[in-house]
Amino acid sequence: MKFTDYISSKAISLCGMGIAAICWGVFAHFAGASALLLWVSEAAFVFTVLLRYAAGYALTNAKLKKLQKNKEGLSKKYLLGELLEKPHDAVAREYYEVMKEVSRSAIGETERAAREKEEYFDSVEKWIHEIKTPLTACSLICDNGADEAKLRRELKRADNLTDTVLQYARFRSAEQDTVITKASVANMIAEAVKSQRELLVAAKIGVETSGDFSVYTDAKSFSFIIKQLLVNCAKYCEGCKVRITAQNGIVTVADNGPGIAAHELPRIFNRGFTGSNGRNAGTGMGLYIVSELCKRLDITLKADSEPNKGTTFSFEFNSITASE
Repeated sequence: MKFTDYISSKAISLCGMGIAAICWGVFAHFAGASALLLWVSEAAFVFTVLLRYAAGYALTNAKLKKLQKNKEGLSKKYLLGELLEKPHDAVAREYYEVMKEVSRSAIGETERAAREKEEYFDSVEKWIHEIKTPLTACSLICDNGADEAKLRRELKRADNLTDTVLQYARFRSAEQDTVITKASVANMIAEAVKSQRELLVAAKIGVETSGDFSVYTDAKSFSFIIKQLLVNCAKYCEGCKVRITAQNGIVTVADNGPGIAAHELPRIFNRGFTGSNGRNAGTGMGLYIVSELCKRLDITLKADSEPNKGTTFSFEFNSITASE
């Protein structure tokens, strides 16, 4: 900082001191003070003011240079606020506290963004590794005569994984990708079941559907939710039966598969959680995405399960548009 800039910043206080010096001179003159006393006192006043501002400039300049040096030494510039020294001036302390709060908020947001970025790439990496399995299977099927049914099944698995990755990526622009329209729940369920026919047949899973009602929702997202549950059944509940019912604003998806252990049930919607049934397969992201979509669609999601008896997921829509 230049000295002239520092003095310019003190213009108001300098004007006040100048007025005070003039007032003192006028008062001393009319009080009968000698000219020598008058000029000496004025000179002493001016010298004191200049000395004060010179010292203030030197101190301020030293602090700014130290701050600049600290900034240059930081790889993460947003941490600079944590290195600020607490001032003695009451007004400056108020500004200091505000800047500290802003700095800590910026640090929190930066760390959150970095964490989400790391989790995002970690999840995508897992999907890339998993999608290699059906693609490799497709290659082997083609090398061994290309059984059409098996090829379609593996392609569907690859398509499901790709759809899941895209759904996860859309979380960053959910407002633009969500299209709310009046839709039949039965139609959304039927579309989901039809899309997974190859996997369900291969896993010998029977699906029974019943009921219907209309809602305002994003049909594509809710169909994805049902698809994800069917994909999980095909992966972990081979040979089971699935019953999907739609009644009184609630959709339930129940299977008679192996179920989920009681100590794992509270964690099944956590990002990356696979549980004992999926420890050697899957990314642990399917049910997490389902839970996030339910939050965005204003759907209350619940899960109940009993080992060796099956699992039931319920989806309660909070805005029904028509009766069954």
